[in-house]
Amino acid sequence: MRGTVVAFLLVTILVFPGCTTPSMQTMDLTVGQEDDAPTEACNGLLILCLRTYDNVTFPETHNAFSTHEDGIYYPASNHQTGLDAQWTAGMRAFMIDTHYQTLGDERVDTVRLCHGDDDRGFSPCTYGSVDSVEWLSNLRGKMEQSPRDVVTLLVENYVQADHLQAVFEMSGMYQKVFYHEINTPWPTLQELIEQNTTLVVFWEQGEDSNHPWIHDFLTHSWTTNFGEQNTEDMNCDLLRGDVEQEVFHMNNWLRGPLGLSDPTRGDEANDVDFLLDRAKECWQQHGKRPTFIAVDWWEDGDVVAAALAINQMDDWQ
Repeated sequence: MRGTVVAFLLVTILVFPGCTTPSMQTMDLTVGQEDDAPTEACNGLLILCLRTYDNVTFPETHNAFSTHEDGIYYPASNHQTGLDAQWTAGMRAFMIDTHYQTLGDERVDTVRLCHGDDDRGFSPCTYGSVDSVEWLSNLRGKMEQSPRDVVTLLVENYVQADHLQAVFEMSGMYQKVFYHEINTPWPTLQELIEQNTTLVVFWEQGEDSNHPWIHDFLTHSWTTNFGEQNTEDMNCDLLRGDVEQEVFHMNNWLRGPLGLSDPTRGDEANDVDFLLDRAKECWQQHGKRPTFIAVDWWEDGDVVAAALAINQMDDWQ
């Protein structure tokens, strides 16, 4: 299996974001699509352009901002390096948490990215925080430099919806969002790119008719379990959400003795062969490839290579 993955990487390295201009792969397009055949890659591969959003596998970082590089250290951290390195490696989906810097001080200019919840009676920003507008502005700049990449954000939100929208507006991200109407087909990556709506946003808060651009995670998608004790405990069963929806997150990180993310077993959880086998298992069980493979300690193993390989497969076999 590992030899196959290496072969995939050797063949496709020229079409990854940031590399040289991709070669034409019209042989992979279905009959009848030749007239609309794109000439530039979408999310690193030409063959993804005419696929719908839900039929693409995106590598995803869990708590993408919660990194040593961003000044958030273990046990609150989930990665060593931050957005710049993640983007360069090929990450195009990011989980973030939005909080107020101080619990009870609910102002737009105090919205931060912090890891945790408010159940302890104080803001988890106590353990470290990242400026939300700066982080999103950085992401916007990267998207503008790579206009043929579609990006996803999953927000665990603890701030007022109007304040969250204000943060997206101040960072310039709001103008890029795509609105998906529930139970309608998702567009292709090419369509999202042509419409300049290359940002899809979910949150874990519930449906909000005043903010339809923020898609309720549990209505528009679903997720597998997360934080298992061992890799053999991982499965593809529904944890939360609507399993009838096409978009789903294959969560893939291990917990340590205290229930926190385990930084010592990133290599095991993010091993390319393991990720491929698990993604194919989920594909077989649910009839579609995972939309997201979400990991901690992304620097270990290679989730980007696994997603690349899955995206080049026609079926799970």
